[in-house]
Amino acid sequence: MPARTLAIGDIHGCDFALASLLNLIVPDHDDTVIVLGDVIDRGAGTKQVLELLIELSQHCRLIFIRGNHEEMLIKAPESRGLRESWLQYGGTQTLFSYGGTFEQIPKEHWDFLKSSISHHATETHLFVHANLEPGIALEDQSAEWLRWTHLTGDEKPWPTGHVVVVGHTPQKNGIPLCRPGWIGLDTFAWGNGWLTLLDVDSGEIFQANERRQTRQSHLTDLSIHP
Repeated sequence: MPARTLAIGDIHGCDFALASLLNLIVPDHDDTVIVLGDVIDRGAGTKQVLELLIELSQHCRLIFIRGNHEEMLIKAPESRGLRESWLQYGGTQTLFSYGGTFEQIPKEHWDFLKSSISHHATETHLFVHANLEPGIALEDQSAEWLRWTHLTGDEKPWPTGHVVVVGHTPQKNGIPLCRPGWIGLDTFAWGNGWLTLLDVDSGEIFQANERRQTRQSHLTDLSIHP
């Protein structure tokens, strides 16, 4: 089987959905799996999600894009204000998954979170968590745009011709967003939606939910909005 590039949208602590997806597509050592950030918070299984991803990293090339929720957790121990803000945005569920305290988060999990990167590029695609600021080179993009800025629907195709693949902006109908030059893979897994994986080269879409249901489609099945 040719090597695949597989992009996964916002997991948000949905470990049953993630396990179901991985069982469906079975990544191997030739594959590259790109997780688009926000793997933590909101859902009940953050600890289990990180365990699954760390295990997966032993069997394929795993690229972990940092989302705004990873950014909040990494900064949370620095001050009470940052910690309270994070807890209000799903951090409470994350701590519960570990037993209730920061001290119960293993060093291996902290190291994995801190290994996350801002973006990844291939010859044809750009992968970021949230968005890109128009007119700014990829390497000069700010954290505010890369991790926090939602899509507006007015985004233009990237000047280099790369297709931009993002999460962050939830598609509550469970259907990935497909616009000229842009693909959005946050399909609201934690909110009774679907967790989405895109085989970037074939265009195949695989989805699973917390009830362990799965379904498949293709980019050509989606309505492309101008």
